Amino acid sequence: MNALKVWYLRQMATWSTFFRQSAMALEYWERIRLMRPRDPAVLATVAGLHASAGRRDHARELLRESIGIDAAQAYVHFNLGYLLQQDDHHAEALEAFERALALNPKLDQALYGQALSLIKLDRVEEALEPLKANMRLQPLSPYGFYQLAHALNRLGRRDEAKKVIVQLSGFEPQVARQVQRETGIDAGLPE
Repeated sequence: MNALKVWYLRQMATWSTFFRQSAMALEYWERIRLMRPRDPAVLATVAGLHASAGRRDHARELLRESIGIDAAQAYVHFNLGYLLQQDDHHAEALEAFERALALNPKLDQALYGQALSLIKLDRVEEALEPLKANMRLQPLSPYGFYQLAHALNRLGRRDEAKKVIVQLSGFEPQVARQVQRETGIDAGLPE
């Protein structure tokens, strides 16, 4: 009976989410959590809903609880890092991203988060490799290119930054022009 009730609540939570009724979805997931308090996936899901509702402190607590039950969840470490990063806890966020990457080295979002926290901690040189790895995994996403061009510019490596801007212009010309304006590097792109 308990399994059937959990199944029903999950269905209701899913449909609530589908119809953008996040408060209702959270209520269903909280009921599931009462029935399955040691289920790390349930804790992570509830944490995500709390984070979406702006309750990041509570979401972080739930993610840490989930990790305490099963530390081998790369996406949970990433989500924790992301929430920490949003509140400018970059040293802690960096640790969470590194744990996520130890579990899944190809988690492109964790590479990007790691790079952003390194930049915020003024460890710009160290951010280059995670940005390049992110770009290899997401070759058509402008985010890594954008940050890499800015990081290279900060390090005074303007020729390398220019190459990144030109490469970016091949698939995101508008973003490339924005980087060109922001860095003051003339990559030959028309405004």
